[in-house]
Amino acid sequence: MEISYKWLREYIDLPELPEEVGKILTGTGLEVEGVEKIDAIPGGLEGVVLGEVLTCIPHPDADKLSLTTVDVGGAQPLSIVCGAPNVAAGQRVVVATVGATLHPAAGEPFQIKKAKIRGAASEGMICAEDEIGLGTSHAGIMILSTDLPNGTPAARYFNLEADYQIAIGLTPNRIDAASHFGTARDLKAVLNRPLTMPSVDAFAVSNQDRTLVVQVDDLAACPRYTGLTITGLTVSESPDWLKQRLLSIGLNPINNIVDITNFVCHDLGQPLHAFDADKITGNQVVVKTLPEGTPFVTLDGVERKLSATDLMICDAEKPMCIAGVFGGQNSGVSAQTTSIFLESAYFAPTSVRKTAQHHGLKTDASFRFERGTDPDMPIFALKRAALLIQEVGGGVVSSEITDLYPAPIQPFRVLVRYRNIDRLIGIQIDRTEIHRILNALDIQADEMSADSFVAVVPPYRVDVTREADVIEEILRIYGLDNVPLSVNLAADSLSEFPKTDPNQWQSRVGQLLAANGFYEILTLSLTRPAYNDAIRSTLTGSDVTLLNPLSDELSVMRQTLLFSALETLVYNLNRRQKDLRTFEFGKVYSRTQSEEGVSKYAERMRLSLALVGNQESESWLQKGQSVVYHDMATAVQRVLNLFRVKQIDTQPADPALFQYGLTYLVNKKPLVSLGLVHPKLTKLVDLKQPVFYADFDWSALLKLANSKAKYEEVPRFPEVRRDLSLVIDKGVTFEQISRMAHQTERKLLRSINVFDVYEGDNLGAGKKSYSVSFTLQDPTQTLTDAAIEKTMQRLMAGFERDLGAVIRK
Repeated sequence: MEISYKWLREYIDLPELPEEVGKILTGTGLEVEGVEKIDAIPGGLEGVVLGEVLTCIPHPDADKLSLTTVDVGGAQPLSIVCGAPNVAAGQRVVVATVGATLHPAAGEPFQIKKAKIRGAASEGMICAEDEIGLGTSHAGIMILSTDLPNGTPAARYFNLEADYQIAIGLTPNRIDAASHFGTARDLKAVLNRPLTMPSVDAFAVSNQDRTLVVQVDDLAACPRYTGLTITGLTVSESPDWLKQRLLSIGLNPINNIVDITNFVCHDLGQPLHAFDADKITGNQVVVKTLPEGTPFVTLDGVERKLSATDLMICDAEKPMCIAGVFGGQNSGVSAQTTSIFLESAYFAPTSVRKTAQHHGLKTDASFRFERGTDPDMPIFALKRAALLIQEVGGGVVSSEITDLYPAPIQPFRVLVRYRNIDRLIGIQIDRTEIHRILNALDIQADEMSADSFVAVVPPYRVDVTREADVIEEILRIYGLDNVPLSVNLAADSLSEFPKTDPNQWQSRVGQLLAANGFYEILTLSLTRPAYNDAIRSTLTGSDVTLLNPLSDELSVMRQTLLFSALETLVYNLNRRQKDLRTFEFGKVYSRTQSEEGVSKYAERMRLSLALVGNQESESWLQKGQSVVYHDMATAVQRVLNLFRVKQIDTQPADPALFQYGLTYLVNKKPLVSLGLVHPKLTKLVDLKQPVFYADFDWSALLKLANSKAKYEEVPRFPEVRRDLSLVIDKGVTFEQISRMAHQTERKLLRSINVFDVYEGDNLGAGKKSYSVSFTLQDPTQTLTDAAIEKTMQRLMAGFERDLGAVIRK
């Protein structure tokens, strides 16, 4: 949600700078995510001031130039060469000082510098309106009539002071603050300052020439419906003040009537809708539901099939608007409109939420109605909008206000006990301050006693319905920072830190991967059902399905990070970023069902790595080489080394996920799987390049953290290397060779490594040759030739016996 700083100041006195206001709002629970300066015109006329021409004489070397001295409020007047024909002594003018950057109406911005023009020094520029972006005239300099002192910023004179857009991350429970008035209410409470409400005293009904009959058939979905008619208005472009207000919060102006309804929505938090009164058949407005499947064309030109529960605003013959959500194409305001019926209502949140979800429509109106607007606001908002429409579009009110509100919504009554306030906040707040805060929040106290009171909460505070909610209101206005941290609490908190800190290890692994060229990604936990279906054979649980999905494409929780990584790769590859290394820490979700039929939900933390493209960027030093399996294996090994994981077993990776690869096991449990992603899976995201992927069980990895380092003395006796060439069946893996070698020689064999692999017709069908090196070492003595030979003979005999190898020395 965006809030305008200047707009906010119309409700409450704010000498504080925008950044300070942001801190105050964040302290009340309205978290400010950013403050952005918005210039009324490009550059904001920074460095442009008011001045007075003291002297003006012709330039001795140029017929069309004048030499002037201009007072701009400094210690000395400025010498400025001016080419305007209308410049003269005694004029009040607009001066761009040295260093100012001007944004002319036409052409590129330029900076004012000290210069010599035909030999005369010039220390600024006397401006025409087009030169500072205020108009298109270049007939001469601007001549002002003002008593403001010299040196006054021109932006102040032209009322073009910069505004600031305050971005608030509004939580769903705080819909009461989804307007400038609502935000000002919180500032009023925390700053203890009065609000200045806009006056509607001038509202008057001129005649009753255009009274409509209004009928509400579904009072549950529409507890309150109000409206009035305005005739004789003119639809046109909005005035500058209105356009600037909407632009300051990121809205595009449309026309003066629609802009006023949008303005009031963001001003007071009450959505409005304007119907062209001449398009309302039968002089009648009916609020009702229609049969299932009824077609209706909305403002965006899309025909939608209505649900039987969709509340509609209709005339005597046809639907005109989806109530609280979206208007219809054939009933809205157009350039030919001269009369309108202006609606201001309170719709039941559940009804609007179901309808908006059914049609996939999210509008400013539905955003507010589905969370709960103020049922006491429609009349005030209606009068405010009517006055503004008359101001910008003319016309007169031609009907009494219709207000159908048979069962007024009552305030919430909540019993609050002082002992619970003290207990939950942690300190005792003065009772007078408690009630000052509540009164400032429009929460009245009733049935007061020494121990408790009943809080009477206005119905617009839909989030304050329990005792704890009222106490939270007291605390957020009193200020969390004003509650001291207990010494015992601090000690207790510190003592509860886990031995293995997941956040710390996540940071360490992230730094390691980033140092090796990986970029961290963060993706949605929601995913397409087709992704889970594609790897169903690998999953141990059922999908976690959303009850109210945003769309069919985001209707289940992911069971793997694989497709999140693939979608990220596709997005970047489509933007010509071809050499990619990514990693992600994220949760996966599953559901199982017990024998009794009870669903159990589980979420597990995973770490994924992905590689695509070249190992290094192509350059004159080296050609690009595609990533290979061992690039991923190296990255995985670096992570395992950080956790000091040494003893691992391997098995082939799941062929449903990988075209080839390995799964590393520790204590016979899978720790990480890595390999080349199966093409049928990359095809699902339209990815044509090979992708190497690794998936860590993060929880299992954390259990291996903090293992003690083992130290041993550097061996005093030398190690010996011996090489063998083994001709074996293609189905024999190096893992089998390594495992058999270590089982055969447990004392002297330190390491084994394959340094060459050869396949050829001369070896025979189905054969391959491994060139393997063996490192031998005895920590107690120097190895003799006899001991070495005896060891190698045992190894060769084992390879021949167990693996069917042919030895080539």
